[in-house]
Amino acid sequence: MAEHNETGTLGELIAQEFLVKKGYKIIAKNWRFGKAEIDIVAKENDVIVFVEVKTRHSDYLIEPECAVTLKKQKLIVSAAEKFLTIRNIENWSRFDIISVVLHPEGREIRHLEEAFTA
Repeated sequence: MAEHNETGTLGELIAQEFLVKKGYKIIAKNWRFGKAEIDIVAKENDVIVFVEVKTRHSDYLIEPECAVTLKKQKLIVSAAEKFLTIRNIENWSRFDIISVVLHPEGREIRHLEEAFTA
């Protein structure tokens, strides 16, 4: 597996652990629809949360959440709409980004709730 794939997988595991500790229930991981993938689908109380996880090493030049472009947001929204339709879910939903920065001395996690809208 390429290093960037390993980094991404590690970041997703860290994000899942983070969400579970905050009381979220994980519904799905790496859910795909067409060209889009939703890293984590979780539930916080009655809200369905679609989470994009971005992971970087500390020497990377831009903040991880900056990599969630408008094009990427549109793909995630499209996949989220399909997820809700297929599962016949009518709950309120939102789109979050979890940024994981891996430092030699540890990791930094930032959770941006309602990072973008549909």
